[in-house]
Amino acid sequence: MAQVAPPMTRRTAGIIADGVFKVLLAAVYIAGAAPLGRLLGVSAWLMVVSGLALLIGGGIEIRYVRRRPLRTYTRLMVAYDSGWVLTALAGLLMARQGSSAGGEVWIGYQIAAPVAFAALLAAATPTQATSNARTEHPAR
Repeated sequence: MAQVAPPMTRRTAGIIADGVFKVLLAAVYIAGAAPLGRLLGVSAWLMVVSGLALLIGGGIEIRYVRRRPLRTYTRLMVAYDSGWVLTALAGLLMARQGSSAGGEVWIGYQIAAPVAFAALLAAATPTQATSNARTEHPAR
């Protein structure tokens, strides 16, 4: 029996858009590592590492879109975005107080969070349809 992919929903489209955004942001970070690094007060290599982390995170997010429950995605995305906002605020507060570490804090989050997101998503329980398809057709 052939496996039928779940229908495209707004949530699924939103997940794909989030992954594509991360991949595009990764390209910007890598291509503009030197000028963006100067702007944020971090080294160019840190921008490249951040870009690679975003590329991995976005790619895995897109890859698993039909293989993991939407609820898992929603929880991970809320946690990721909440941490992003809090880290951005912390970086802004640090910069406002004259600290040069604000950019490092923010870019550090951009390195750790996408990798953690990708690892948690990869380790998550597959959707029921995917589990059944593997049971019925183990060669796939």
